[in-house]
Amino acid sequence: MAASSEERITKLKSLGLSDQKAKETEKNAALSKTIMTALSFVPTDHDFYEGEGLLIYQTCTKIKHQTMHHLEFLMKNILQRKLDSGIRVDAALEFLLANGTTKSINVEDFEKACGVGVMVTPEEIDQVVDAVITRNKGAIIAQRYRFNFGKLLSEIRGQLRWADGKTMKNEVDVQIFDLLGPKTDADFAPSSKSEKKSKGEKVVHQINNNTLYDLHSESASDGAKSISELMKSVHFHAPGDNHKTDGYVVTNKTNTLLIEHLKRTGGFVRTRFPPEPNGILHIGHAKAININFGYANTKNGICFLRYDDTNPEKEEEKFFIGIKDMVEWLGYKPYQITHSSDYFQQLYEWAVLLIKKGLAYVCHQTADEMKGFNPEPSKWRNRPIEENVQLFEDMKIGKINEGAATLRMKLTLEEGKMDPVAYRIKFIPHHRTGSDWCIYPTYDYTHCLCDSIEDITHSLCTKEFQSRRSSYYWLCNALDIYCPVQWEYGRLNVNYTVVSKRKIAKLITEGIVEDWDDPRLFTLTALRRRGFPSEAINNFCAQMGVTAAQSSVDPSALEASVRDMLNVTAPRALVVLEPLKVTISNFPHKEPLKMSVLNFPNNPEKGSHNIWFDRVLYIERSDFEEYPLKGYRRLTPTQSVGLRYAGFVIKVEEVIKNQNGTLKELICVCDSSEATEKPQAFIQWVSQPTEIEVRLYEKLFKHKNPEDVNEVPGGFLNDCNLDSMKIIAAYADASIKNVTPYDKYQFERIGYFSVDPDTREGLVVVKRTVTLKEDAGKIK
Repeated sequence: MAASSEERITKLKSLGLSDQKAKETEKNAALSKTIMTALSFVPTDHDFYEGEGLLIYQTCTKIKHQTMHHLEFLMKNILQRKLDSGIRVDAALEFLLANGTTKSINVEDFEKACGVGVMVTPEEIDQVVDAVITRNKGAIIAQRYRFNFGKLLSEIRGQLRWADGKTMKNEVDVQIFDLLGPKTDADFAPSSKSEKKSKGEKVVHQINNNTLYDLHSESASDGAKSISELMKSVHFHAPGDNHKTDGYVVTNKTNTLLIEHLKRTGGFVRTRFPPEPNGILHIGHAKAININFGYANTKNGICFLRYDDTNPEKEEEKFFIGIKDMVEWLGYKPYQITHSSDYFQQLYEWAVLLIKKGLAYVCHQTADEMKGFNPEPSKWRNRPIEENVQLFEDMKIGKINEGAATLRMKLTLEEGKMDPVAYRIKFIPHHRTGSDWCIYPTYDYTHCLCDSIEDITHSLCTKEFQSRRSSYYWLCNALDIYCPVQWEYGRLNVNYTVVSKRKIAKLITEGIVEDWDDPRLFTLTALRRRGFPSEAINNFCAQMGVTAAQSSVDPSALEASVRDMLNVTAPRALVVLEPLKVTISNFPHKEPLKMSVLNFPNNPEKGSHNIWFDRVLYIERSDFEEYPLKGYRRLTPTQSVGLRYAGFVIKVEEVIKNQNGTLKELICVCDSSEATEKPQAFIQWVSQPTEIEVRLYEKLFKHKNPEDVNEVPGGFLNDCNLDSMKIIAAYADASIKNVTPYDKYQFERIGYFSVDPDTREGLVVVKRTVTLKEDAGKIK
């Protein structure tokens, strides 16, 4: 019988997890199942030695699907104390990924790779620490405790891979104390102005002296009011300090490459936004645009717009144009617009170099044979270098059929995928290079190399690319070229929508939405058409923060940001969506009265517009009830209401109906609002109206996650709200007559609206952007 939740939590706590961590882990069904399986291999009378339970937890959190069949073997080695440290566990998992896809394991090779039985004595640690500190003695004495000792520890670890980390750190602390003595007041004081040089000079000096800054956190709290404010709170590495970030791979050429990089760039921040030109950008891309451009702007750096145009099969000119338009609409100007295809020749030459280094090979496995996490290893992996060079050339000149060969790199990705493809054959002309190429590079190969070419300092991407970080560093280092730093942040997801290009295309072909800019979608073109101000989208992204956590938010959060912006930027207008005719029998003027109304009632400096007050006017149908329920506060046969801005109160004199009994018209009398008792409500009205077409939108999907098969078993198409758009003929005041697309208004007591591009001579089309926050009937 399956263990209960309480039993699983108890077992998890036995590993050394806190109560809260155990409960969180138990909720992760996949991880919890793996840990319970691992514990099934532990004898019931076994007592965990100190730290053993956490090694089991580490194993279960990091093991990959394709090596799961070796879980019992790993547990056996942990229980026998062969894998007695986190470093050895990581080495074991790495070995199994590279060599353990079959059932049998060469135990001797496994134990050698994991350092089983290797003992590092305190004397060895003392000697290595002493040697490393001696090499850096001058810089340490000069900078004292301002010196960051992370690189020392990294260098020591490189020489003593299997040493105990705590013992190693303690020895460093002891020797540093012996060298410098206790900290003085000067060690705690801020850096003097004389030490503050230009960013480039400072970094070069410190690299030359092999020093480090403290590692920066990769997250920033949310709640910022603007992107500028948010970007000032994030703590990415300084240009040139690449080697100080977590996980960055340092080689014997890193120091030289970083110094050369700083000379080329002047020590300025350089980022890039690298979209694929095969679809329209969506709300998630807005976050990426703001982070990349926003961070560069805040640091007085530059940001490239780089089209990742390596798949000519799906790329269209309209997508190139649309991407650039949306970047500029959000308020950003690229330092330079580049394309991955700009570098095709260089990328090809580097691929040949990889082959000659024995790090890439031509493979004839089909795409289906390479699918999944545990495919058959390629039998062509170890073919001679000369043969690979010739075959790759044959691929380039079109001698090999499409799908018959690929170029693969000899590495294992963090998710366990082996030998990712670097090049594939496609006999499709490219929009920029024509028929010059019939081999095209993949993302895994192209992205980091283009970042290197453009001297990018911060390769900012969403969390799903974390599994590519190791290959990113591997490829740059394999080619001995400058290696940027990859930082990951959580992706932004919005509920009640889909953003997949394929699924949006399906919605279009099925006639559920009109096109990529249909206001019910969350593409950026759709949000612009719906009337969302770009500043509101940017501020919304700022409020989401830059954290590693993936966020899923309700559309109401974005709409709140939109309201905040439109409240101070959208002029007011009077509109009735369902007009009800009112004739004032005692109209107090001989002719229609032109009235000046403020665009913003609380801000006269923002101007005014004219409206007409006439004998015949129109009110909202919902603002009159012949037989009202208790608490109804608008117009009734016995209850008066005020007319917004007119200075009059109207009372019903007669109710006129059609032959079928439906309401047709009201005959009313009016009195000056100063001469009568103050009414309980004021309502909007229009006279001499302009007829407009109004489009009202609701959520396109009924469930928060229309792609979740548990919530929507029939698929996202079956979750569509077929009544998500309503078109009505409405009446607006005279100020709406001469408008241009994307003009924005607050229709008082109704909501915020934007003029649609469908507007033409003789027809004004508006659509609701968002409703008002206030309750219906409350004047804003």
